[in-house]
Amino acid sequence: MASRWAGLLAAVGRDVAAARGLARSAAASTGSARSRTAARHAVVRAAHAACLHQLTEARDATRREITRRYLRESTRLAGDIARLAAVRAPGAAGAPWRDWAPAEPPPGPGGDLLRIGTIGSDRPGECGPPVPALLPLLDRTHLTLHGDQSVVDGIITGLLLRVLGSTRPGDVRITVYDPEHLGGGLAGFAPLGAAGLLTSVGPGGLTGTLDDLVEQIRRINESVLAGEYATLADATTAGRRPEPWRLLVLLGDAATATELTAAQRAQLDRIVRTGIACGVHVVSRGLPVRPGPAVETVTVEGDRVRCASLAALPVRPDPAPPAGRVAAFCRELAERLVAGPPPVRFADLAPEKLWTQSSAAGLGAPVGTGPGGELVEVALGDDPPHALVGGPSGAGKTNLLYAWLGALTTRYSPDELALYLLDFKEGVSFARFAPSPRDPSWLPQVRLVGVNINSDREFGLAMLRHLADELRRRARAAKRYDASKLAELRAEDPGGHWPRIVAVIDEFQVLVTGRDAVATEAVNLLEDLARRGRSQGIHLVLASQDVSGIEALWGRSGLIAQFTLRIALPKARRILAETNPAADVVPRFHAVVNTDSGVPDANRIVRLPEAGDRAGWRVLQDEQWRARPDGLPPPRLFDGDAVPVFPATGHFPDLAGPPGAVVGETIDVRGRSAVVRLGRVPGRNLAVLGSRTGEACAVLGSAARSLAAQVPAARFSIACLDGDADRSARLLHAALPDAAWYDPDSIDELLAELTDGLTGAVPDQPHYVVGYAFDAVAGRLASKPAGGGPTGHERLRAVLARGPEHRVHLLGWWRTVPRLRDDLGGIGARFDAIGAWVALDVHGGELAPLCPQPGGPDWYPRPHRGLFFDRAVHRTPELVIPYELPEDPR
Repeated sequence: MASRWAGLLAAVGRDVAAARGLARSAAASTGSARSRTAARHAVVRAAHAACLHQLTEARDATRREITRRYLRESTRLAGDIARLAAVRAPGAAGAPWRDWAPAEPPPGPGGDLLRIGTIGSDRPGECGPPVPALLPLLDRTHLTLHGDQSVVDGIITGLLLRVLGSTRPGDVRITVYDPEHLGGGLAGFAPLGAAGLLTSVGPGGLTGTLDDLVEQIRRINESVLAGEYATLADATTAGRRPEPWRLLVLLGDAATATELTAAQRAQLDRIVRTGIACGVHVVSRGLPVRPGPAVETVTVEGDRVRCASLAALPVRPDPAPPAGRVAAFCRELAERLVAGPPPVRFADLAPEKLWTQSSAAGLGAPVGTGPGGELVEVALGDDPPHALVGGPSGAGKTNLLYAWLGALTTRYSPDELALYLLDFKEGVSFARFAPSPRDPSWLPQVRLVGVNINSDREFGLAMLRHLADELRRRARAAKRYDASKLAELRAEDPGGHWPRIVAVIDEFQVLVTGRDAVATEAVNLLEDLARRGRSQGIHLVLASQDVSGIEALWGRSGLIAQFTLRIALPKARRILAETNPAADVVPRFHAVVNTDSGVPDANRIVRLPEAGDRAGWRVLQDEQWRARPDGLPPPRLFDGDAVPVFPATGHFPDLAGPPGAVVGETIDVRGRSAVVRLGRVPGRNLAVLGSRTGEACAVLGSAARSLAAQVPAARFSIACLDGDADRSARLLHAALPDAAWYDPDSIDELLAELTDGLTGAVPDQPHYVVGYAFDAVAGRLASKPAGGGPTGHERLRAVLARGPEHRVHLLGWWRTVPRLRDDLGGIGARFDAIGAWVALDVHGGELAPLCPQPGGPDWYPRPHRGLFFDRAVHRTPELVIPYELPEDPR
């Protein structure tokens, strides 16, 4: 039993040992598997961590790329928006305040929006850069603003400043209704009031203001838009508006909103409904404006602003502009407006290309700029045909004429325009247009220039006679072609030379005032030229600073009615109609141009350029002179202060026919020589009358020298009978060395020789006797010769009466008419032997015996002027200028 138990125990022990071995083996195996599992878990955990790290890096990289792309795109978009904003709100309309500067809009379509702030964040990297926030106003909307009053006022101030800074001066008028602060809310704009750009309305003035704006809208619709344009923007040409914008700024609050009466509300509603088309806009704070498609609402919410036109995006408003900047700008703007726009430069009146226009239908050229800076053209043609220009001394009349002439001559060639220029004041305003020793160029369109002619009205009369002849010539040509006006004549006769003629007479009152024959004939010629000249292309421009000349015209209704173009300079009198006071208020450097005989409705205010600068004119004239046609003669220049010089050769190109004694230069358009023809005809003698020794000697000297040049073989005798004439007589003798010389002691011998020759054969060559002061030896000539025979006077009368038939011609000087009469036989003596005479300081009444005019010619002595009469040629005497003689060449 024991052994069995022992055996069992041994077996059990063995089993237990085996089991333990198995258990140990199983435990070892399990530990190994656990180690392998742990290792695998560690690998998985490591892979998971690596994946998480990679995912994090990929996510961050993607986020960074998305952010970078977003910022790039948002920056590009912001740049595109900024560029678009610069187009829609250029310059002062859209620049931030740090860069803001006023600037007039450029030519062409401009912007129509105004900046009020920015959209977006100011913090870098957050939603991209900010972009300008722009609002419409002018020609687009009305504005009503709500919210914090200080922010709203800043927005309104900024908008008004941008409006003023981005438009032309005077194009915006502002009316402010500020019942609580009485205009203090926009005090920085106060300087605009001096220029009429700002009106402040008190608490009781709202009704009148609304009524006035409604009336303005009605007027613009009726007379400006007139069914032709839908809005003022459509009627704007070349950037020039026919009417300004009108902004009504209403500054109220909730307490005052109920103060509007029913009538006021109705008028305000009318303005909101109809004002935009007429340039009338409302900017309201506190006074409610009825919502509508034309009303933009701006709401301030904290530090942001929301606007309907900006899709309610939050806008960070710009701060209000500095008050000092607002006031300084408004002050400068007001000063500029009061001073007016800068005048156009004289050079800007000229076209880009020279001489491109035809004058067949008329003449047109600018003389300055209008209120908006546009060029204002003045026309001459069938209507208006003639111009009347007036203004007191210093008003700029000459400057206006310079501007007009410059603009005309650059547009019309010498074949299209001919100018005749007279200046009756003491000056040489038009002399620059003719050649001179200092400047050989001239203005090619100018045919005649007269300066310093205030004492030579006869020259003005001569020009009018010349124009009257030209008028008759054109009328005859028009009749041949059955043409009623110049345009038709030029069309029918394209080969003819028919330029339009413009005659400018400055200080014309000198010519037409007075009761003498010159004034009478001048007025008659002016009336005929004014009445008939328009159809033949002859136009008159009469200018005056003295009302007396204007009054002389007003007495001739048929004449003044032709001058429908009136140009009045400041303080001009009687140029415009009596009911037109524009000349009394027009500022300096301006003129009133009126094409309807001066009635107020036809006024145009023109600012004139500075056109008198000699350097500028020299450039303009030189350009035209170099372009002149070949063979174009220079203009005739008549200077009343200049003395014509006798040519050194003694030859005169205009002389033709029998020999003639040149006694001076005529005062006429052609500047002819005054000639006495000395043929074998009774009375072909010359008497010089007057006590001015120098001029008398000059007449005799030029007569003798010109005869010597024409008849080289002629015989000359020089008798110097007065010591004062000795120098002149000896100079003539030096010029004619073969001439015989006589003095008071030998004058009897000369007269005896001459009378003895009257009975013989007629010589082949003439004999010219030049006697200086015959009356100086009257006593000697009157005495009886000791041996008997005729006296000297008797011999002198015989020579005068019968000498010309024997080729003996006497050229003598007598110091008075009575002394000549005494030498001819005393009271009752006939003057038939004196066929021609030149009177110097002799009054017209004294010349009655020598002149066919009853009572003598209408003549008074003038320095270096003579009255010339040749009974074989003249009906009435004509004015001459004695030549200045050359000195002895030796």
